[in-house]
Formats: sequence, C-alpha cells, structure tokens
Amino acid sequence: MKSSRRTFLIASIGAASSLAMSQRGFAQAAKLDEGDPAAVALGYRHDATKVDKAKFPKYKAGEDCGNCQFYQGGTADWGGCPLFAGKEVSKHGWCNGYVKKA
Repeated sequence: MKSSRRTFLIASIGAASSLAMSQRGFAQAAKLDEGDPAAVALGYRHDATKVDKAKFPKYKAGEDCGNCQFYQGGTADWGGCPLFAGKEVSKHGWCNGYVKKA
C-alpha cells in the first residue's frame, strides 16, 4: 500500500490537533479571585460563612458552591462554574447566583 504525501499530511495534522486539544483539556483552570469584576458583581466569597448578609439577604446558612446546581467540581475542593467561565470556584464558596441542587 502506497502512502501519498497528502495522506501523510492530513494524518499528521489530525494527530497534532488531537494532541493539542488533549493538552488543553489537562490544563488546570485558574482559580477565581474574589476581586474579579464578575465575582464582585455576584458577591462571590471563597468561604460562604463570610458572605455579607446585609448586602446579599438571599444567602442562607448551609448554602455553598458544593451544593449548588452550577458547581461542576463533584467532590473536589475547586471546580468549574458556568457563571465564571474558565475559572474554578471553591466548593466552600458562595455567590448570589446560587441555586440549590435538585
């Protein structure tokens, strides 16, 4: 079976792009900083017990990112949240976008 240059190049590009995408998937996302504009707007805190209850009356004791439907970290201490795209939030954190898991 003869292998042409075109077939070789297509296979090489496919392999290189697959490798690049898998490396991107293994990269750890940055942790959300409480000073980030999105975090400030939603009142995000790494520790839910430190939420300003006067400013965010929606907060109730026991609510944290770990039991929010948006938290994508499972049982990990840090995980993704679609409200803060590309950043990880603390499992023990809280923000005004909190929605209890069903």
